[in-house]
Amino acid sequence: MHPIVELENVVKEYPLGRVTVRALRQVNLALDRGEFTVVAGPSGSGKTTLLNLVGGIDVPTSGEVRIDGRATSRLSDRALTALRLEKLGFIFQSFNLINVLDVVQNIEFPLLLQGELSRRERRVRVDALVERVGLQEQVRQRPGELSGGQRQRVAIARALVTRPAIVLADEPTANLDSATGTAIIELMREINHTDHTTFIFSTHDPKVMERADRVVPILDGRLEADTHSRSRAAPVEAR
Repeated sequence: MHPIVELENVVKEYPLGRVTVRALRQVNLALDRGEFTVVAGPSGSGKTTLLNLVGGIDVPTSGEVRIDGRATSRLSDRALTALRLEKLGFIFQSFNLINVLDVVQNIEFPLLLQGELSRRERRVRVDALVERVGLQEQVRQRPGELSGGQRQRVAIARALVTRPAIVLADEPTANLDSATGTAIIELMREINHTDHTTFIFSTHDPKVMERADRVVPILDGRLEADTHSRSRAAPVEAR
């Protein structure tokens, strides 16, 4: 079985005036299904760029990124959008919720974009996730009425509602207090165990690293030798 995420000799460069900034330098990485992986490094190290490439938000300058065996740079815009909707869920440090929508509507939104489920099917799936993340009492509230931890729980549910194979989390604890951040990581770890969802985090938070199966350090756009904090998740069937 091939890895669910592969980066092969990936370089990413950005023009900045007359200067070219090399954000990633010859990155090679393979992640198996069901891994709970942290890409760890300081600000400016390239970890968010790496997540953006895995998420199909950007494409490499050279090298290849493959998601479930498919090279993102070879896909049309339409196929890349479909891949993101079908295979990927995103959790952002700024939450990126839609302020005019309530909790249920924010979670449901990716399903509306997919357009595959009936209204009843969407509601059943959303209700199950609302219960799972503990937001039953907040379903009619909008993001501005929620705490940081509650908003992050909405973001987690929204990322999971399409049942993606991979969830990308960019600094998911950065805007949370210590206790709330720990609770959020424990929730994602539980989902990783029960659903075998592959999680990839970017962070410099030691508490997140402690809970990871694997920590991949990055510095100045280069990956360093990674470590395995825990037993790696058992391989699971393709989703």
